[in-house]
Amino acid sequence: MTVHKRIRPFNTRDTYPEQQIDNDLCQTVVARGQMVFVRGQIGQDLDTSESVAVGDAAGQAEKAMANIAMLLEEAGSKLEDVCKITIYLVDPRYREPVYRTVGRWLKGVHPVSTGIVVSALARPEWLVEIDAIAVIPEDA
Repeated sequence: MTVHKRIRPFNTRDTYPEQQIDNDLCQTVVARGQMVFVRGQIGQDLDTSESVAVGDAAGQAEKAMANIAMLLEEAGSKLEDVCKITIYLVDPRYREPVYRTVGRWLKGVHPVSTGIVVSALARPEWLVEIDAIAVIPEDA
């Protein structure tokens, strides 16, 4: 087993029962005590797995960023420590509202960012997914 810290582990057979997949995953990995890798977050409540803001890309981005902030805090990091984000959109027309939402959450942080338009996400109601890489500051 690795020395990395796994936060909020789950199995896909529980979160995606209709897909017949059996993968052990987690929401966040803290590698070597300093690097924080946050799984792609969508418009979903992490405690109930309920989709939120269905049909609203900006609303889903809002929930995804709230999830990222919460997961970073659980890992001992903060939004100010984000180094890279990747934003996946199912439609390029969602770019402006989603990026405005993300920009509010990361104002003054200046992470590197990659934006990708994909044909679909894991569930049809999901319009945007955002993942993040951050660090835990040495003084934390």
